[in-house]
This record gives sequence, structure tokens and C-alpha cells, in this order.
Amino acid sequence: MRLLRLLSLLQTSRDWSGADLAQRLEVDVRTVRRDIERLRDLGYPVLASQGLAGYRLGAGAKLPPLLLDDEEAIAVAIGLRTAASGTISGIEESSLRALAKLEQVLPSRLRHRVNLVHSVTETLPSRGPTVDPDTLTAIATACRAHEVLRFDYESHDGTLSTRRTEPHRVVHTGRRWYLVGWDIDRADWRTYRVDRLRPKIPTGPRFAPREIPELAGYVSRGVSTSAYRYHAKITLGVPTEVAAERVSPTTGMLEAIDDRSCVLHTGANSLDEIVLYVGLFDFPFTVQEPPELVARVRELAERLTQASDSR
Repeated sequence: MRLLRLLSLLQTSRDWSGADLAQRLEVDVRTVRRDIERLRDLGYPVLASQGLAGYRLGAGAKLPPLLLDDEEAIAVAIGLRTAASGTISGIEESSLRALAKLEQVLPSRLRHRVNLVHSVTETLPSRGPTVDPDTLTAIATACRAHEVLRFDYESHDGTLSTRRTEPHRVVHTGRRWYLVGWDIDRADWRTYRVDRLRPKIPTGPRFAPREIPELAGYVSRGVSTSAYRYHAKITLGVPTEVAAERVSPTTGMLEAIDDRSCVLHTGANSLDEIVLYVGLFDFPFTVQEPPELVARVRELAERLTQASDSR
């Protein structure tokens, strides 16, 4: 039990002196040293440094057993079940294997809570594009190491190009994965769909991270507006909170005007697609731009009026 308590302390994100560990475990420092050696014999890479902060848990050549508290175990179990039908290709089987191992050792009280969530939850399989886990790993590694990432990229119109990017963050919208990075050749921030890129190895030189604009708004604008032929600005006659129930960050960006109205920024390659999308919201709206969209709304409104008066 003392070894488990020691392991739990070492798994927190801090360094521990021998005296601190001895105080927490209510033993002497010599006993702490012996217990540290026992953990090392079991495969846990406990690192020691000189000075006040003496011990911390490092990375080893193989994965040792992990000690999870109740809430962490529940979170991992639910996450593995979700990953089994998610948007990352090739990890479904490994997720189920890991879930089976975890559920086998869960205490009955935790297994009951996990099964309760599973019994009332149905995850529909993703019909959108999936991404390769190796691609995600390569991108995440370059982001963390601040190394230039080179990759082949296919744009929405099928054009192929080679990009050089200072990768900043990977963003998951629920249906798709995106990379946000500074495009070196275009000297501007860009958003790339991960399922459309193929990293080139090795990565490029290290770079000093730049300050990026507000991430959530930038990604929402990039995936819902900038990539399309038509960029629409539409005033909605409802508060932002009401509009947010119908407008997801991947289809539009909302900007509050006051407590009764807001502006929707969205885009599409078809004017009719925008008209249909906004027209089904069932609340007042006014099209501000582009002029082609204003004209198309008037044309469709006149046609619908004639259709209703034809009786």
C-alpha cells in the first residue's frame, strides 16, 4: 500500500524531495530510498536529482503500470469507448483491447458507473474523413518541438502543393481535425485539414513560436468562411446564445451586436446553399453581403411569393 501511495505522489506533475515524501508517507527518508529502488525494480523510471527537489517520475523504455484515481479511470474508459468509433483510423481495435483490460480490473462501483453511461449512450459511426494516427503524432511532435513541418497538401479543389509551416496547434471540431500554423512561403496563418496532408520526414529546423490570434475564432473563421467562394455577412434577429444553438463553429462564426441580435459570418461555394442554410433557422435575418447573395434572396423571395399567390 505504501508503494502505491508513493507511486501516486510521483505521478503528479512536480518534483519531490526525500523529506517531503517521508512526511507524506509517515516513514523515514531511508525507507523512502528503499521504496524508490523497489519501484525501479518494477519498471518505474524514478529519476533522482541533486538538491532540494530529489525525485520525479520519468519516461522509460517500456510502459509500466499506471495508477489512476476513480475519476481518471472513468474518464479513460469512456474515452476509449468513444475512440473505438471516432475519426482516427486504425485505433478502433487497440482502443477496444485497452478498454477490455481496464474494465477487467475496475472495482465494481466504477464498472457500474461506466456501464451506466454506456447503456444510455449511442455513438454513431463517423461518415466523414478519417485521419491516420501516425500523421497526428507527427504533427503533434513538430508542434511540441517547435520544428518546421513540411507536407504535401490537397486543397478543397483538388490542387496538390508542398507546404512549409511552423505548426502551432491541432484542433478537433468533433468531425474533423485541423492544423493551425504559420505558412512560411505565404507569410500568414493558415488552417489545414489533417486528412488532406501527408507529412514529410525529417522535419525542418526549429523556430521561435509566434503569437497567434485568438485560436477558437480564427479556426472557426478559417473552416466556415475563408475556404469558400462566397463569404456571407448576415444579421440575425436573436441573441448570440440563441443563434449558437443552431450554428456550429464549423459552419459559421457569430459576433454579438447587442442582447437582441448578432452577426453570422459564414461561407459556401453556392449562394443557394447559404440561403437554404439560413432560411431554415426559423428566426429573423437580414443579408448584408455579398451583393450577389442579396440579389439571390430577393429573386427567390419573389419566386416563392408568386408560388403562394398562384392559387
